[in-house]
Amino acid sequence: MLFGTTEKIQVAGNYVPCVRSGNLVFVSGMLPRKGGNLTHTGKLGVELGKEAGYNAAKNAVLYALMALKSELGSLDMIQRVVQLVVYVNCSESFTDIAYVANGASDTLVEVFGDCGVHTRISVGVASLPMNSPVELCLTVETR
Repeated sequence: MLFGTTEKIQVAGNYVPCVRSGNLVFVSGMLPRKGGNLTHTGKLGVELGKEAGYNAAKNAVLYALMALKSELGSLDMIQRVVQLVVYVNCSESFTDIAYVANGASDTLVEVFGDCGVHTRISVGVASLPMNSPVELCLTVETR
């Protein structure tokens, strides 16, 4: 996975990747990036199918975990994943939004086990920054 990398987390505006408030850490909207580039671009149901969306969501949550590792020093500082919000860039007729979001949810459970089970919101939208197929944000509780 990407956790060993020292890749600098990129943001696209005047904000930071993570903010701590008490024992919660809020992760800004993350796109599916690797090596500084988007791993996927396009609209689901038009240029991309649901499997590409699932993989894009997985890559986006891995990027979010990299941001958390950078902020906390170690993912071992995470006590539990609290909430995941996934935005899916899709056509009006695309109905596999929950399946796409599972790419991120499944990865969190794979990494953290029962502590990775979370609440979730998944929403289909008309467009996302840089024509990304997904954007997600995450809230975790720290030890």
